Amino acid sequence: MTMVNITNFRKDLFGYLSKAIEYNEVINVTTKEGNAVVLSEDAYNGLMETLYLYANPKVRDEIIEGIHTPLEECVTENEVEW
Repeated sequence: MTMVNITNFRKDLFGYLSKAIEYNEVINVTTKEGNAVVLSEDAYNGLMETLYLYANPKVRDEIIEGIHTPLEECVTENEVEW
């Protein structure tokens, strides 16, 4: 995460936005009134998708179960032929 005050952020707005977009860097902009976070649209969409999936208890439980399932226990229904 990159921390920058609002004055420096304003001076190089394009540079900071490029960092967020090209490198998925999260930019924390500090001001006297509080802080703001700038992130790429892809990162934002990923967070929103995660929140959406975790809002459904059944889906959340399946994801957690999948995380804890050893790879050798995973079964694919449709084998891919190379």
